[in-house]
Parts: sequence; C-alpha cells; structure tokens
Amino acid sequence: MLRVFNHYIPIPIAVLILIEALILALSIFFGSSIRFGQVSLPLVAEASSFGGIATVFAALMIITMTTFGLYQRDAMDSFVNAMLRLAASFVMGFAIMSFTFYIFPTLFLGRGAFALSCIIAFFALVLVRAAFHKWADWGLLKTRILVLGTGTRADNVEALVNNQATTSSMEIVGYLPVKGGQDHVTPTRILPDENASLYSVVKKYGINEIVLAVRERRGGVLPMQELLECRLRGVRITELSTFFERERGQVRLDSLNASWLILGEGFNTNSLRDVVKRGFDLVASGILLLVTSPVIAITSLLLKLDSKGPLFYLQERVGEGGRTFAVCKFRSMRVDAEVAGKPIWATANDDRTTRAARAIRKLRIDELPQIFNVFKGDMSFVGPRPERPFFVQQLAQEIPYYEARHSIKPGITGWAQVRYPYGASVEDAKEKLQYDLYYVKNHSLFLDIMILIDTVQVVLWGKGAR
Repeated sequence: MLRVFNHYIPIPIAVLILIEALILALSIFFGSSIRFGQVSLPLVAEASSFGGIATVFAALMIITMTTFGLYQRDAMDSFVNAMLRLAASFVMGFAIMSFTFYIFPTLFLGRGAFALSCIIAFFALVLVRAAFHKWADWGLLKTRILVLGTGTRADNVEALVNNQATTSSMEIVGYLPVKGGQDHVTPTRILPDENASLYSVVKKYGINEIVLAVRERRGGVLPMQELLECRLRGVRITELSTFFERERGQVRLDSLNASWLILGEGFNTNSLRDVVKRGFDLVASGILLLVTSPVIAITSLLLKLDSKGPLFYLQERVGEGGRTFAVCKFRSMRVDAEVAGKPIWATANDDRTTRAARAIRKLRIDELPQIFNVFKGDMSFVGPRPERPFFVQQLAQEIPYYEARHSIKPGITGWAQVRYPYGASVEDAKEKLQYDLYYVKNHSLFLDIMILIDTVQVVLWGKGAR
C-alpha cells in the first residue's frame, strides 16, 4: 500500500493511475500528429503547444474514471465490468471536454484531432487494463502475507480474504500458531512449519509481510527475537489494527487496542487544518448550491404538490463535541412519521416516505438543505453522519469508542456514507463507526476530495439510499 496524506492507496492502483494518466496525455499528441499528417514525432516534440490540453484532458478523464469506479477494487476484479465502465466514462469525458472547449476556447484542439485522441486513448487503456488483469492472475502485483496467530483475530483476516473485492493487492499465504493459542481458522490454512524458525518460513514461502493477529502477548507468546530478525532482513511487521485500517479503510473495533489509538499516528488537528477545511467547506458548499439550485427548486415544487406539511424538516442532531444542533433537510416522510414521539430507524422501502420523496431519497437530494448547516458552521461538507441524540445515547452504551466520532464536525457526506449502505440497526452503526474512526484518524483535504468523488458515484448509482 502507498500512503498519501495518511490515506492508503493500493500500489497496483496507484501505478495504474500514473500509467493511464500518461497514456491519456500522450494520446492528445499522437491524435494531433495523425490528424495533421505528421505521424513521426516532430509535432510531439512541440509539447508546449499541446501540454495544457493534454494535462486538462488527462486530469478530467482520471476524475471521470474515478467517478465511474474504475479505480475501486471491485472494478479491478472483473475485466468485463471494467470495460463497460471505461466505455461509459469516455462518453461522459467526451461531453465534459466538449463543454470545456466551449468555456475555454484556447484549449480547443479540433473535432477530428480530439476524436482520434479519444479513440487512441480508449484502445490503449483497454490493452493496459488487460495486462493488469493478467498480471493480477499471475500474482505479480500481490504482497505475500503470513499471519502470526490462529485465534479469533486471525479468523477475521480469513473473512477478509474471502472477500475478493478487498484482496486484489495481497495474498494470505497461511497462518502460524503461537504458544498457548487455540485454532479458529480453517485447519488447511495453518502452515505445517510450527517448529521451524520464523525467518526460515519467510524464506520458504517468499513472505513480504507478517501480520500479528495475537491478542494476549504476555508470557513470551510472541517470538520477539525471531520477529526482530525478520524485521532487520526487510520483512514488514504489521499490527492487525493497522492491517485492517490499510486493507479495509476501517479502524476495526474487534482488533483494536486503546494503546494503539493513543500512541499510534493520526488524530491530528491544528489551526491551519481547521482554516483549510473551513475554506474548503465554504467553496464546495457554494459550488454545490449553485449547481443544484434548479434541482432544489424543482424538488420544492414536487414536495409541495405531493403532500401537505412543511417543505423543510428540522431535526435535532449531535455535532462536534457532543453539542446538539438542528439539521435542515427536505421533508421526505409523512408529518405523522413518528406520531408516538419515539425515534425510529429508517428502513428499506419505508412506508412512511411520501411518493415524491422516494426518488429524492434515492438520489440523496433530501440532504441538499444541509448546505445551509455548513454555511452556519454546525457541519462540515465531509465528516461522520450526524446522529440523533436518542440513538447516540443508545449506541454509546453498546459500542465502544462511539463518542470518538464527535471529535470533529459531522458532514453532509463522509467515508462511512460512501463505503457502507444506509444504517438501520446497532450492528450497522457499529460497522459505520469503524469507517468513521478511520476518517477521524486520517482526515485530510486529500481524503475529503476522494470522498467527494466517491459521493458522485454513490449518487449516480443510487448505492445505499433508503
């Protein structure tokens, strides 16, 4: 994994992005060369006249491809799925670039040259994707991992391995038991080298990394000298909490030690970070308000025609530092949705939802009035979802570290929102908290931008809405 501004990106995906960005940029030069009758490289050498166009084209296409999920691990696992998304992203990218040419005429390349550039880029990316899928099948891009321990924590790693969408960049070679431990993993996954030295096992199986999946470490359970030997010989040694943080984008509660939270990296906050995030919130919210103002107007009209009652719904939520505030949303449920006065989890196909509101909830349009909460300063554009005090009190009693999500401002969108479906139970809240803790620990402007791009994908495909 490559760590960029505290956020983990799989090395194969980072390499793929760089290669595809280079191909997209070069396609502008080669497309122009072919269109204007200079197939050899004199025109390519005059990069200054096309550098701006190539840079804009590559940047916009990478963003568009990211929005279509082409750099998510599930897209990496299915070649057919990746090709369908690639074709759709080029259609969208062509439209965006055409609009860009209209706004900035100095970037205009010419219809023929640009069309040729797109064709060259598309087929070149198809070949690159085919090569990456072949290399993945051969295991050339995977890190070979040995898990030390065979207990319940190690079993959690096995569950992760069984989820193909999260394992494209790693291969769990097997598990080694430790002194006094009980076996909870599949017996066939335990390596028959229990009495061999740890480094000899590493050499035998070509191990790149050892993951420590042992809860109780007192009494000489861990072979510290052997681990030190492996570390000095270049083998990475990783705590299980760090492993899950890296591979799942979660801070897993079932593998978490309080000392890891206290002594580990992350959870950084300072005045400069606050100023930058506030500026980002205001700019992003202003752009969103400007772009979606027609949508807000049409939604307001539809909701008024569909049912009686107020257009907006104010609801008490818990924000930064445990302080409460009134969140503003489009009213998407009947006015008697909670006639008994007790908060109720929203469910799939909730019968309390009005007819017009079903569509706006699916597209997350009901969240748009929260822009005004961002302007006011109660919320950030990106952050943990603000929850109601009733549920906060309940969840804080049942889920450890739940209050940690209130150390920063809640957001309209967030890491948990784009990584996990809408929560409607304590178990869902626990799962989403693990993503929230990852964001609280690693939040940065880079991660905020990544979340915004993923949010567009969630809205486009209607993932997780209720």
